[in-house]
Amino acid sequence: MSDELTNRRLIVETPNAAGAVGPYSQAVLINNVMYISGTMGINPKTNELVKGGVQPETKQALDNIKAILESVGGSLSNIVKCTVLMTDLKQFKQMNDIYQTYFKSEHPARAAYQVVKLPKDSNVEIEAIAVMGKIEDYEAV
Repeated sequence: MSDELTNRRLIVETPNAAGAVGPYSQAVLINNVMYISGTMGINPKTNELVKGGVQPETKQALDNIKAILESVGGSLSNIVKCTVLMTDLKQFKQMNDIYQTYFKSEHPARAAYQVVKLPKDSNVEIEAIAVMGKIEDYEAV
């Protein structure tokens, strides 16, 4: 590979979000694109899954993602894509009721999948891709 193709990488870790539950980083920033690992509703102070099911877990997962973004000067408005993993899609509405309070306009692209099981017996896990820096919206012609 040519030395001309140098990319900058930052491993993002913050104590304000739940730590990784395995050998991975909370997020990796490559140039201006951040890849946020799947995060669950784990309270960063107790390192325990919040109680109460899908809604409190969704809220805590999104709070964790927000903290990761804020640790490098970003915000939820930098997110361009989310992937939501759930153990029961019958609870999609409950998850979505919380999710939509975090993304009120300029909604990111999203996919949602049902999985058999998540770590720590979580009901929901959310990963995201964000583009850091100023994002300017425009109308397609």
